[in-house]
Amino acid sequence: MARPNRGQTGHSPDQGDAGLEASLVMSAAHATHSNGRRLRILVIDIGGTHVKLELSMPRLRRAFGSGSKMTATQMVAKIKELTSGWTYQVISIGYPGPVAGNRPITEPHNLGSGWAGFDFAKVFRRPVKVVNDAVMQALGSYHGGRMLFLGLGTGLGTAMIIDGVIEPMELAHLRYKKGKTFEDYLGSRGLRRSGLKKWRKDVNDVVKILSTALEPDYVVLGGGNARKVEKLPQRTELGNNNKAFVGGIRLWDKSRSHV
Repeated sequence: MARPNRGQTGHSPDQGDAGLEASLVMSAAHATHSNGRRLRILVIDIGGTHVKLELSMPRLRRAFGSGSKMTATQMVAKIKELTSGWTYQVISIGYPGPVAGNRPITEPHNLGSGWAGFDFAKVFRRPVKVVNDAVMQALGSYHGGRMLFLGLGTGLGTAMIIDGVIEPMELAHLRYKKGKTFEDYLGSRGLRRSGLKKWRKDVNDVVKILSTALEPDYVVLGGGNARKVEKLPQRTELGNNNKAFVGGIRLWDKSRSHV
């Protein structure tokens, strides 16, 4: 099936800090309350090593360590401590695992316990939208057509957006080779085990496999380890971790059909 040609070589359309700033400002401008006023949005990006926070306006940022023992209750307490004095009406959360009904449905692989079924809206006492963390970064990276997003971090996040419609995916734990999963090879543990050269080869291999199966117009590599990919595969773009915050703001943009 023919797809639009979005460039035959790997490239990054990101315009750096200025481009990201423009994306955030534009996204925040479209996120409005029912009374027409702009929403103040707290975006929470939960990762296996850090939790990052950003307020849409004024632009404020905080971060703290997470790790394999951090529970949902502990995270909420730390967020409330760090954002004391911040004013916001709604919250976007990127969670490292499957989500349904704005709640995690399984425990995460790289954090502590108490996440499945956790009611963030109740504890924060505000409307909350919870999505898979890869979905949130994918939404911030999206610029039309069929996009496959691969988040190369502590684990492996995956998502597709097809003509504006988000398709969360859990590809990370599918078998890849030698009885191990895609995440076993592309996550941080795989990078440490294989070494940088072999890890880069596996990244290129997985991009080709998934591109053949899913036929995206382009692939975006995000997550903290994406910058370690030396040569991007064809029709592949280098993402930016901060695009998660753009995605978190876009979740409240009523003009977008995928919200």
